[in-house]
Amino acid sequence: MSTPNSIEENEIVLGQGMGPLKFGASQDQVRTLMGEPEEIEESEDEDEFEHQAWNYLDEGYSLYFDREDDYRLSCIETDHPGMRLYGESIHGRSVEQIEDLMSQHGHTASEKETMETGEVRLSYEKEMIDLYFDEDELQFINFGVFINDDLEVQWPA
Repeated sequence: MSTPNSIEENEIVLGQGMGPLKFGASQDQVRTLMGEPEEIEESEDEDEFEHQAWNYLDEGYSLYFDREDDYRLSCIETDHPGMRLYGESIHGRSVEQIEDLMSQHGHTASEKETMETGEVRLSYEKEMIDLYFDEDELQFINFGVFINDDLEVQWPA
């Protein structure tokens, strides 16, 4: 597989992954699906968690692997224009439209923050998703594997 481009391949499933990219996948499994990343970033010494970020810049994905989780896929960041959530295309949607979509699916506990640069971050902590808006249009999202109240990772089955 190269770039995910069908509806299913760009479908975000909270706590599970995106299309064929499933949280908990090994780096080898991801390499088989996506090919070699254009760049691999190592975390800085002062970062709280040691990780690697595999960047597929042309496709619009950054995939994160945490050392403490044996470098399994734990987080995806994407600005892919085809990204979908609950079957709906979400790129370019407004904060209000995303809040409505999340509310329709039972996700109401959100936090909104305006960043120093003017972007707005809409966060759903329990759902492990942050959505970033510029001029009230969704630009990119960052979402990860679920973590329970005891801070244990809940890998998808």
